[in-house]
Amino acid sequence: MDLRQLRYFLAVANERNFTRAAEQLHIAQPPLSRAIQQLEDEMGAPLFDRAARPLRLTPLGQLVREQAQQILGRMDDMKSMVRSAVASDRRRFTIGFVASTIYARLPELIRAFRKEAPNVELVMVESTTLDQIAALKEGRIDVGFGRIRFDDPAVRRVVLRNEELIAAFPVDHPLARGDGPVSIHELADEPQIIYPRSPRPSYADQVISMFRDHAIEPRIVHEARELQIAIGLVAAEEGIAIVPESVRRARSHDVAFRDLAEPATSPIIMSHRVGDHSPELIAMAHVIVRKYAEWDYDVPTALLQS
Repeated sequence: MDLRQLRYFLAVANERNFTRAAEQLHIAQPPLSRAIQQLEDEMGAPLFDRAARPLRLTPLGQLVREQAQQILGRMDDMKSMVRSAVASDRRRFTIGFVASTIYARLPELIRAFRKEAPNVELVMVESTTLDQIAALKEGRIDVGFGRIRFDDPAVRRVVLRNEELIAAFPVDHPLARGDGPVSIHELADEPQIIYPRSPRPSYADQVISMFRDHAIEPRIVHEARELQIAIGLVAAEEGIAIVPESVRRARSHDVAFRDLAEPATSPIIMSHRVGDHSPELIAMAHVIVRKYAEWDYDVPTALLQS
């Protein structure tokens, strides 16, 4: 899958016609049709109902359309940020983050940081925790927010907090209507959707270990690329998922959430280079201390010493 295929797919999805989409893209129709077929082959199922007139997206096609719009939107955002950075002589501070931390109040921390350091050019880069470690050591990012513990002598990590895990169900699932917490043992036979698919180890391994700690081998039916896709598959009644509690605030119209009876958490970890005492990193630490106190979260001792 590449960005060109996604742009072609969105053009056909918007026009609902291959001929008009090809005209819009200024290409011939045969290469457009081949690109869509290659994308469908990679997905393993049709994205369009070609018997319908005009063309209609299949349920999978609707899910891919939503994700493609987000991916291309992020690419456009990145290009804008890079152009702004090139044109600016301000100091730059680059933050790496895993997608699930967006739900865990990271946007509020970013807004507060912008007010704390208004003259700093802030760049956001979505990346896995493993990629963040390499990016920190290579100087491509200045701080990372992830969920996986990796030991590296060049990187210092601070566990900001341990977030409770909850179960996500399709709204019509029998367990979605229960009162109170649901036991992990009640989920033993449920089809599980885990994420991310790669790289590993990852949050997916945390969830698998949680089940195995209770002598349960989870029945995994999907390994989604990212959290948003996993939640979309839950809404499509493909299975259930174990997700961080903060996801509850972001989606509720077609997914139901219940607390877990057994304690289960996932850490939110801030990582940075050992020996980095830049003003921007110190400002970020001060913002986290202040906001965590406002939210009645426990403030990590390591940040109080920053």
